[in-house]
Amino acid sequence: QLQLVESGGGLVQPGGSLRLSCAASGFTLHSFRIAWFRQAPGKEREGVSCISSSGGRTNYADSVKGRFTISRDNAKNTVYLQMNSLKPEDTAVYYCAADFSPFGGCAMTTRYDYWGQGTQVTVSS
Repeated sequence: QLQLVESGGGLVQPGGSLRLSCAASGFTLHSFRIAWFRQAPGKEREGVSCISSSGGRTNYADSVKGRFTISRDNAKNTVYLQMNSLKPEDTAVYYCAADFSPFGGCAMTTRYDYWGQGTQVTVSS
């Protein structure tokens, strides 16, 4: 069974940092591009960042550029989202998603077939 499991969410003060992890089970991630999405209460889901299967190409939403960094460790079958300088508006449930794509780059606007259950990130003083 193909599964993605997010972890690392929590409560953090504005200006703080968190690192989210997305671990795969039942399949290896090395041929998949991975994206992080988030959804705040009452808002539509939005793409945050994505990374190609090789890790060589990444994209970020304008709202997180310079603050968030996506990376992957295919040996550990895990993708990470390092979030620094967090703001209250970053509060949301964060989801990782995977799409089989052994070549090329990534985008948050394409279809992703596999999704995790989400992890809550709350930025508040």
